[in-house]
Amino acid sequence: MNATASNYRQSELDKFAALASRWWDPDGPQKPLHALNPVRLDYVARRVPLAGARVLDVGCGGGLLSEALAGAGARVTAIDLAPELVRVAQLHAREAGLDIDYRQQAVEVLADAEPGSFDAVTCMEMLEHVPDPGAILAACARLLKPGGRLFVSTLNRTPAAFALAIVGAEYVARLLPRGTHRYEDFIRPSELAAWLRDCGLELEDVSGMMYEPWRNRARLVARTEVNYLACARKAAAS
Repeated sequence: MNATASNYRQSELDKFAALASRWWDPDGPQKPLHALNPVRLDYVARRVPLAGARVLDVGCGGGLLSEALAGAGARVTAIDLAPELVRVAQLHAREAGLDIDYRQQAVEVLADAEPGSFDAVTCMEMLEHVPDPGAILAACARLLKPGGRLFVSTLNRTPAAFALAIVGAEYVARLLPRGTHRYEDFIRPSELAAWLRDCGLELEDVSGMMYEPWRNRARLVARTEVNYLACARKAAAS
């Protein structure tokens, strides 16, 4: 690891690192993430031609989205601060025959080293787990080429999100390990939009994402009260 920034909580890294060995188990603790992944990939692919594009996956975890992007033809760099997750991602990509540049690196550090290098940046299910989401978004913006797009998914701070994502998913249905989320860290779309404006990005779309546990499937929806995806664009060079 080249360096780290302080924009993380060690308890969060430890929590997800503990899931590393079962990250790719479709019936394991990341089962909902496996169901969300095709929706996330489709959302990106509809807005960025992935074949040959240089794409950065920030907070890549064990590599679910990274591999999907690479499978669609993108040249993928993927970063995470948890070494256990990076090792699992590297091993799984090797077994799948995919060439993905996995790094244990902070996005702020990468932004200093490679500004303006990526056609697209994805940051999925990560912003609600860091102390300063705005700083993460600013680093992502710096990494984009002019005209590039940033893709984000997170949880809205609403009573519905508390009921479904925490009470329902963690305590009733036990779809996620208890303590996966903290309600106070959820992000309203208006807050996300303000951070994006502050770092020079134009918000193009916000779409809801619904997980249906009875079918173990996910789909895009109009309502954004719980999970949502967003796309923002960096202005093209004049």
